Amino acid sequence: MKKIVLYSFLFGMFLVPIALLAQGEPKDTLALAENKFETSFYESLKQKGIENYDKAVESLEKCQTLQSDNPIVYFELGKNYLALKKYKEAYDNFEKVTKIEPKNRWAWAGMYDVCYETHDYNQAIIVVQKLTEFKADYKEDLVSLYMNTQQFDKALDLINALNQTVGKSDKRELYKAQILSDAKYQGSEKANLIDQIKKNPKDEANYVALIYLYSQSNQEEKALEVAKQLEKEIPTSDWAQVSLFKFHLNNNDGDKAVKAMNIVFESDKIDRKIKHRILNEFLLFTKNNPQYEKDLDHAIGYFDDDKEVKVAKEIGKFYQAKKNWVKAIKYYEMHLKNTNDDMETILLLMQAYTENLQFDKLAKASDEQMQLFPSQPQLYYYNGLANNQLKNYKKAKDVLGAGIDFVIDDKALEINFNLQLGEAHNGLGDMKKKEFYFSKANSLIEKQKK
Repeated sequence: MKKIVLYSFLFGMFLVPIALLAQGEPKDTLALAENKFETSFYESLKQKGIENYDKAVESLEKCQTLQSDNPIVYFELGKNYLALKKYKEAYDNFEKVTKIEPKNRWAWAGMYDVCYETHDYNQAIIVVQKLTEFKADYKEDLVSLYMNTQQFDKALDLINALNQTVGKSDKRELYKAQILSDAKYQGSEKANLIDQIKKNPKDEANYVALIYLYSQSNQEEKALEVAKQLEKEIPTSDWAQVSLFKFHLNNNDGDKAVKAMNIVFESDKIDRKIKHRILNEFLLFTKNNPQYEKDLDHAIGYFDDDKEVKVAKEIGKFYQAKKNWVKAIKYYEMHLKNTNDDMETILLLMQAYTENLQFDKLAKASDEQMQLFPSQPQLYYYNGLANNQLKNYKKAKDVLGAGIDFVIDDKALEINFNLQLGEAHNGLGDMKKKEFYFSKANSLIEKQKK
């Protein structure tokens, strides 16, 4: 919380008005009292100037006995007690000034200084609410105080009010993002944004904020409605392309949909969740309109640096689930160009090669991966399987024999190793070893059934 700093001015030039005493009092008595007051007061200023605050307080107490209703005395007492870190005494003296002169904002500022130093933010709110009557800048402090006391609803209302009257600030926007991370405050903010859009339909920022909130709360249809409204009001907006993409896709106009999609993907303003949704919709469209596959490949490139979702990999899984091995292979290979150590994808690719009967590729790829990951048993299995299919039985036997030692607590993989070792020995004409490995595989299968 950054506190507003105000310079404290003394009243006038420390010209202290002397209260008129009772009528008929001798003039020399008045002059003596005035002289004692001024002497003590200026002594207090001197002592404060050399940071001798205790002595300054003593002098001011003498002044107080001479003029008990003089606000300057209490104000100076407050300042000296604050310097001494005697916070209660400081607050009490500043407060006395406000009771004598309710509109003395310097005294209110002194009370705020005390609250700030003692971290009494709840009391500070009461004081700062009064200070805002004198200086509107204190509303910035009030926002911070509401945040410190977790009065987020009040903070959000004040942030929105300040955004309208004095414009946005980075600090307030950070506070707002913090508040809106809690779903319970999003309802009022949505209502506020809807109201702002009605008042100023050409302000893109309000549409964007509302689309983001709807997207965060998985209200995709409402987000789309806002995007359509934005497109109507501001056709050149990047966010408008979100709704245009959906419109063109529904009309089966692939060329225009691609154009809108690329504008969305190139924009830094649009949330990645929305971009992912658009890509998924275009993937489904491409499945039925394969002539746009090149556009899909191009679109994937926008997500190369995405740390959360590996787009090419996920598209590969999409096609593998549909047993479209050719396209699954294509997108797994695309993903591995940028992330060559993703073992899950490597193994998915090995399986896709197997399913697509591409044993030459399987042998070459698994051999290369074995050099990089020499203790990964699945790679030895796929390499042995490929070489068996290519009738390279000697190589299959050697690779499988080396790889089986790395199999730990994986009965299914151990069964497959033994089956492939049986095939390799069968190809080599060693029937005894063939029966040994097939028998071992069957024994493991029977154990799994129990």
